[in-house]
Amino acid sequence: MRSYSFSLNLQHFSCSGLSRSPKRHTSVLATSRLAFLSSSRFRGVASNFCSPLKLQLKRSQNAQKRRRRFRHHVKLSATNDDDSMGISSFDDWIVDDSVAAYMFSSSSDGEYSDGEIVLNPLAEVDLPPVSADDSVSMRSLTSRRFFSLGRARKKHRINVGLLNNLILIIFLTSVLLLVDWCGWKIVRLPLSQFYLTSPFFLSLVLAACAGYICVPYLKTLEFHQIIRKEGPPRHSKKQRTPTMGGLFFLPVGLFVSNFATGFSSVEVAAAGAATLAFATIGLLDDALCVIKQHNNGLSPWLRLFLEVSVGIWFSFWLNATNLSSPYGMKMLVPLPAPLGLVCFGKVYLLLTSFCFVSMGNGVNLTDGLDGLAGGTAALAFIGMSIAVLPVCPELAIFGASMAGACVGFLLHNRYKASVFMGDTGSLALGGALAAMAACTGMFFPLFLSSGIFVFEASSVILQVVYFRTTKRLHGTGRRLFRMAPFHHHLELGGVKEPVIVAGAYVVSCVLALFAGYVGLISA
Repeated sequence: MRSYSFSLNLQHFSCSGLSRSPKRHTSVLATSRLAFLSSSRFRGVASNFCSPLKLQLKRSQNAQKRRRRFRHHVKLSATNDDDSMGISSFDDWIVDDSVAAYMFSSSSDGEYSDGEIVLNPLAEVDLPPVSADDSVSMRSLTSRRFFSLGRARKKHRINVGLLNNLILIIFLTSVLLLVDWCGWKIVRLPLSQFYLTSPFFLSLVLAACAGYICVPYLKTLEFHQIIRKEGPPRHSKKQRTPTMGGLFFLPVGLFVSNFATGFSSVEVAAAGAATLAFATIGLLDDALCVIKQHNNGLSPWLRLFLEVSVGIWFSFWLNATNLSSPYGMKMLVPLPAPLGLVCFGKVYLLLTSFCFVSMGNGVNLTDGLDGLAGGTAALAFIGMSIAVLPVCPELAIFGASMAGACVGFLLHNRYKASVFMGDTGSLALGGALAAMAACTGMFFPLFLSSGIFVFEASSVILQVVYFRTTKRLHGTGRRLFRMAPFHHHLELGGVKEPVIVAGAYVVSCVLALFAGYVGLISA
């Protein structure tokens, strides 16, 4: 509803029959004024002037009736009658949408002057003439706006998350093709063509397709991520993002690895069982978080107990099973020269349990940014696949399949993520990496290729130790980082989320290649 403010003065007029004498002019003028004031038209105007609400309602109704017929026009009806003394009816004003408000202003300049009614628009209707200086300033302003508009469009077109994924896929494909090309030199046995590349791409395609089917169901079931209140403020926008993404990409990696090995490899079956066991622990944790609507599902001690139990079970399985090891004996850890093969004996079983717990929690702590855990896990799997290739080629296929599943998941988890893997995926990936190392003894390449996970877990430990130490010494605890894990420290420092992920990818690429090289020279 449009609002109008009016100030009404009488129209200055003169009658043709008036005498030029002041007295007669005054009497005739008074008579004419009385006639105008007694007219019905003025009474309607006066009543509207005395009732602004009634006037506004009447004007809005008239404007709505005529707006359909006279769109984008401002029209003044100039029909006069004898009673109105040249003043047109208020009902004859038709106001367009482009006119914001009008005001009737008046002025009196003398004893016998009653002023005149003037229509003053409050909004700009008639633009002032443009001078040469104004035109120059307008051209410069327009050019600056076009320049900023082009930059905004160019920035919007670049999807940093998609660019990170594309570079990651190109790097992993190049490494796998290189390994497949010279694989016979590494293993000293003829391997099939695209031995590692084919399971990688098969898992990638299947995991990506499974995501397009399963992600809408996760949204429908309202399995939403519970964001920590003490986390970075930007993460509050991810509150409605679905979680438990590990439910659709983990089965793909496990199925492809078993299918590529003909469902006959004992090592692949054991690694898959350990992966599923850790996935079950993570699924239970995620389910309790969704039910409680809190970010704490299982208690920390209960989850630690379950992880240690899976690690001990896997250690006893290793001790009781004959594996196809080229060394002829178990419980050996291959290290670079001059150390060579080192027999750990019963300590090997403790090292296995420690790796399961540390890798599971390390990947879980890293899963805090879009695409961070999935991409670094894919690189760690590729590094381990190269390292274990001379010892157990079937486990190399397992690592390549899991890496492809992680990359397929990244197509949905890249910035900005449409789904999170949750503890279901992060704990399972850590368990799969630990199983590959436990079956082959490649613990040293494992810690190298998983350097990001180790660093993230170490940052949490250092934060807790530093806080408790300073609290004991100074009475108040101090923080070593703004927030732990370390990627939150960088995020609170102003570094953007895709930049942190890209930097982690670069570091993981170097570590994966180095881990693969160490594994090859150790074997």
